[in-house]
Amino acid sequence: MNRKLYGTLVFELSHPGRKGYRLPATHIADKGFDDIPAALLRENAPALPECDELTVVRHYNNMSTNNFGVDTGFYPLGSCTMKYNPKINEEMASHRDFAGLHPYAPTATAQGALELYWRLQRALSEIGGMAEFTLNPFAGAHGELTGLMVIRRYHDARGDHGRRKVIVPDSAHGTNPASAAVCGLDVVQVKSRPDGTVDVDDLRPLLDDTVAAVMMTNPNTLGIFEKNIPEIAKLVHEAGALLYYDGANLNPMLGVARPGDMGFDVMHINLHKTFSTPHGGGGPGSGPVGVRAGLEEYLPAPRVVRRGEGDSARYELEYNPEALGSVSATLGNFAVQARALAYIMALGSEGLMEAGPLATLNANYIKESLKDDYLLPIGGVCKHEFVFDGLADKSTGVTTLNVAKRLLDFGFHAPTIYFPLLFHESLMIEPTETESRETLDAFIDVMHRIAREARETPDVVKEAPHDTPVSHPDDTQAALTPILTYDQLTAQA
Repeated sequence: MNRKLYGTLVFELSHPGRKGYRLPATHIADKGFDDIPAALLRENAPALPECDELTVVRHYNNMSTNNFGVDTGFYPLGSCTMKYNPKINEEMASHRDFAGLHPYAPTATAQGALELYWRLQRALSEIGGMAEFTLNPFAGAHGELTGLMVIRRYHDARGDHGRRKVIVPDSAHGTNPASAAVCGLDVVQVKSRPDGTVDVDDLRPLLDDTVAAVMMTNPNTLGIFEKNIPEIAKLVHEAGALLYYDGANLNPMLGVARPGDMGFDVMHINLHKTFSTPHGGGGPGSGPVGVRAGLEEYLPAPRVVRRGEGDSARYELEYNPEALGSVSATLGNFAVQARALAYIMALGSEGLMEAGPLATLNANYIKESLKDDYLLPIGGVCKHEFVFDGLADKSTGVTTLNVAKRLLDFGFHAPTIYFPLLFHESLMIEPTETESRETLDAFIDVMHRIAREARETPDVVKEAPHDTPVSHPDDTQAALTPILTYDQLTAQA
């Protein structure tokens, strides 16, 4: 890319009088700005760039090459599962018969779409070990909220109105307590043991008849498998509460274990993570919610059900009077659902059973290769991801943020940093199951190089990035006094 010409702002390419398109003369006579009330007019004309079409096309096409995603490089963003998204998924999601379907079309004219929805429900129920799923929630946090609303509805239906507490591990993702709070429930924190798992001894006295649910992620946010789930499930159920599974980390569990078999009552799946959807711009997402037998009636309406078998099967929308009501405008993000079913069907049962072990293998390979240069607070076998507590050598003054920025110079996206909050310099890495040995080795080599630079030439790391379109900004000033317009930039100059 010619950064001198096209790496500038489009305003800097502006020349007075240049136009990319000229509107045809209007046939409406005697109409102009004078006919518009003054209160509706701007005081000054907008300062828009004046460029010819070719300049604009070249500018934005070249700028687009600065975008980074799983199709352009390694994306080890912990807790996000940034895996490769097979292109067949996009073909299915954009199929004209799906893309052109109106969301409120009569069910008789949308049987194919409803069948897709139903088949994905059944597939997720089998994968999760649940009785039923709804695909209506739009995202993971939305799924959390929906699942907690199901739990609250369950307790209220039994007349158990005093259960207004949700217990959340101190290692949990921030959406867990946030979802509980939005649902009108009080959050109680349970501590983790030194090995990163939930402290059962700390949990036990917290359980009483005021607890509605315990929320857990397994593997947890540290990438550690919660091996005490059977005991925890027994304690939770004896207290009359329900056990909630946050499916953000379901990826390594595929083909290995099912939340329903562990004793979880309600779960959500981050469909866009585990079953592949591009995370462009923070979405689109999908947060299907599954429930054990006996809780199906509380799932949000409508539910897609199948009537009949074989060629006579018909798919309908069911509205249960005990259901939550609607949690989305239609039936969720259908294109994401189409991608997920395409992914599941393409891999098949054998492929899905390989995904979890490969994700675990890749994570452990990186962890063991780097643990001499980076501080590993919790040893042993991890699952899909793991957390370093910054560099092992703290004397250099090089922080996790410095390491993350230096990675950008080598064409790698940074891992998740400063989360989870259990460690001061958290560096969370998730390679997923889709990366090759060569890519993992290249990443490992760069991480070793950065550690060596931190010891020998720390300023090189502290002043990174050096080779990105935007080099080392002042993070504090960028947050406190952001420059958001071209006028601000020119005024500052």
